[in-house]
Formats: sequence, structure tokens, C-alpha cells
Amino acid sequence: MTLDGNYTLNAPRETIWDLLMDPEVLARITPGITSLEKIDDDNYKAVAQIKVGPVGGAFSGSLGLTDRKKPESFSISIQQNSKIGNANAVVHLTLAATDVGQTAVHYTGDVKLSGMLSTMGGRVITPVVKMLSEQFFEALEKEAVGL
Repeated sequence: MTLDGNYTLNAPRETIWDLLMDPEVLARITPGITSLEKIDDDNYKAVAQIKVGPVGGAFSGSLGLTDRKKPESFSISIQQNSKIGNANAVVHLTLAATDVGQTAVHYTGDVKLSGMLSTMGGRVITPVVKMLSEQFFEALEKEAVGL
């Protein structure tokens, strides 16, 4: 499955970058994350509780931040395993400053699903991914406005 979207945040690019690089903030704003434990500067052990359509489960695995080009872009790699299936994703985010002090975020990536998750198909998975993405960016904007 391919991810592709845009979101405009009401905060400067440097603020958004700093928030996205903070593991405590990432844990708060990422839907379903129950634990994010630092392994090293770029890698974290991640535990999540996520419901996908009629199926939910606990996922555990890793989250990594790579290809950092402050404050312009970076990639997030996610590898999660559960009894209902596995999810592997690499998402690239580009942050562009606007002339009115906002940040335009473009994200693109690929998600590979296995197990029961892969049998659900795009009609179930795509709306869930879209909803989770919107929740992520709305929570990020609330963090930025709260500064």
C-alpha cells in the first residue's frame, strides 16, 4: 500500500522539526502508541495498541528516524509485529516553510502488511490509515500551538 498526503500546520518549520525529533512528543501524538523506548539516537522500541477495521491487537517492534536533513526532511521506518499480522513501513516527510509562518508537510511511503492484516484489503485499511494520519497531524499541531 502506498501512502501519500499533505498537511499544513500552524507553526514554524523549526518548531515542527523539533517536536518530531522528540521521542516523548512522538509517543504522545502517534495514535495507538503505548510505549516508545529509546534504543539509540535514531532507534526506538515501540509498542502500540491499534484497531484496524473489525480487528485489533497489540503490536511491538521498532521505530527508526533516518535520512535527517534538518529542518527539511527525514524518514520514519516502522516495523511492528502482532498476532493479527505484521506491518513494515517507510515514510518520508518533507517540511516546507510557508510565507505565513506555517509548515507544509508532504509525506509519502510504502506499507507492507502480512497475516490477517493483509487479507483485509484496501477498502478497510486505507480509511484507517487516513484517519490515523489525520489524528497524528492534529495532535502534532496541538503540541506546537501549546508551546
